[in-house]
Parts: sequence; structure tokens; C-alpha cells
Amino acid sequence: NRCSYCAIPYIRGSYRSRQMDDVVAEAENLAARGVQELILVAQDTTRYGEDIYGKPVLDELLYELNKIEGIEWIRLLYCYPDRLTDSLLRCMSECEKVLHYIDLPLQHASGKILKLMNRRGDGKNLLELIEKIRSYMPDCIIRTTFITGFPGETEEEFEQTVRFAKEARFLMIHVFPYSKRSGTPAAEMEGQVPESVKKERVARLSSVAADVRRELLEEWISKTPSTEVL
Repeated sequence: NRCSYCAIPYIRGSYRSRQMDDVVAEAENLAARGVQELILVAQDTTRYGEDIYGKPVLDELLYELNKIEGIEWIRLLYCYPDRLTDSLLRCMSECEKVLHYIDLPLQHASGKILKLMNRRGDGKNLLELIEKIRSYMPDCIIRTTFITGFPGETEEEFEQTVRFAKEARFLMIHVFPYSKRSGTPAAEMEGQVPESVKKERVARLSSVAADVRRELLEEWISKTPSTEVL
């Protein structure tokens, strides 16, 4: 996706998918050896297949993996928000082995900062996406990551992310200070934020994340049915 802060495309090259038959065959072999959980992972798992089949086909792959006897759980990592389509969310809700878990690295909630990151959207349409995810899977666990101190980030733009995190109510948030990567566009941008400010913002956002997580866990505890020993 060529985010302006990320060196991965320069290291690993362009996106490449494996043939679906090859992935399914490997999964069947793992199941035969007793493996119960599959983890599908890529820099952007939701792009799977577009370079081979002309369109993303992650939903089609999931339907095939869901049929494999012996596999109990299928987990997705690193889903790009722009490609979480209705068809993919419907597939996740229909396939009983696909966990209602989405790793959704959002990085920020300010439209200006996201544009500087060479990403799209803003807090408003990201909240709409999260609402759509939960409309298909009300019990979905959403994990995300945020970057603080990206070049040009003001206090108000950081606070946009704080407010967004509170409203979106993620179970898991991992917060990282922006770190320069040689050769990336962001490393040459003006408005580099001091390290002390980056770290202070990491601490503030991490505290908010911990509060939200605690609230969610307490809500789930209250919903757990009591059991009696007969």
C-alpha cells in the first residue's frame, strides 16, 4: 500500500499472492497433522488474490478453508480498512470457523495525518466502518494500532485519535511512537515531532486504551451466565 512511513515495500517488493489451490492444499496438510487453527497473514490480507485473479478473493478462500475437516478456527491478521467489503464481512459472519476477530491497523484518526501517511479516510468514515463490522458481527473483537508523533501531528490532531479510540471502543490498541525509516517519504517531511512529545502521547493514548479495555471486559463479565455444579 506504500504508506509513507513504511519500509516494507522497499524491502520485500510488490504484493504477491499464492495460488488458492496451493493455500488450501497446505491447510489440508496441516489439518491432517493435527493443526486446529489457521492464521492468514500478509501486509494486507484483504488484497489477497487481486494480482492473480484480477480482484480480491479473500472471501472465496475463506469459504474453501471453512470446509476443511479438522480445522476449528481461522484467524485473519492485517486487514486494510478500505478493503473490508460487505461480501468479506458477510463471509466472516457465515463461516462458523472464521473467528469474529479483525486486526485493523488504522494508525490515526485525523484525515490530514492519514493523507500524509498516504492512507485514506478520517475518523468519521472509520467509525462508520466499525459500525458496519459490528452490524455483521456484533461480538467482533477489533484490534488496532496507532502511531503518535507522525511528522506534522498537532496536539489537536492527536486528540482526534484519542476521541476516536474512546468512541470506537477497541478491545486491543497498540500504540507506537513514529520512527523514521531511511528512504521513506515521511523521513524527509517537515514538522518532525520531538521524541519526548511522541512518548508522552504514547502514554496518554495507551492509558485511554487500557480504560476502554477494562470497561469492555467488565461488560463481558456481567454477561457471562452463571453455572451450577449438578
